[in-house]
Amino acid sequence: MIRHKKVLLLACSLWVSAVSIAAEPAYQLNPGDAVLVSVWREDALQKEVRVLPDGSITFPLVGRVEVGGLSTPEAAKLIAARLKEYIPDPNVTLVITGIEGNRAYVLGKVPKPGPVIMTGPVTVLQALSMAGGLDKFADEGAIKVVRPKAGGQDILLVDYKSLISGRDMKSNLLLKSGDTLIVP
Repeated sequence: MIRHKKVLLLACSLWVSAVSIAAEPAYQLNPGDAVLVSVWREDALQKEVRVLPDGSITFPLVGRVEVGGLSTPEAAKLIAARLKEYIPDPNVTLVITGIEGNRAYVLGKVPKPGPVIMTGPVTVLQALSMAGGLDKFADEGAIKVVRPKAGGQDILLVDYKSLISGRDMKSNLLLKSGDTLIVP
């Protein structure tokens, strides 16, 4: 009986670990994204808005609200808190209707440089593929990802030869919104 409990406990702990590893972080709103904001039982308070370049939206009664970098439940909670002055216990829902703000950029010696809208996880190799691959004059040894961060930026080197050969996939980074992949 004790042995069965230990096996059951081990199985449960492995399942919980697997679920927590598989859980992806919630999508964070970016400038350029479109969201539908609605307040239950308040037809006049349903509006589709776009997140502005400064990360804010404007919504009736509450005005400007900073939502950039927040998940939709976090943004809904923030708007509800601001609406409490006007509506008792507001039930706010945010639905993402466009993810145009979730983009990375590919620059340099590729056939199709420009923005890459990331509708799901996108790696360096996938972004290069969307840009048409490398052109014949590209410097495979100098590819890098420029990643914005508070107070500056990080420069992450890409080992293209190891990636394309499949020897070492460590530099096949998962791109984040705002990253720039540079192919000199």
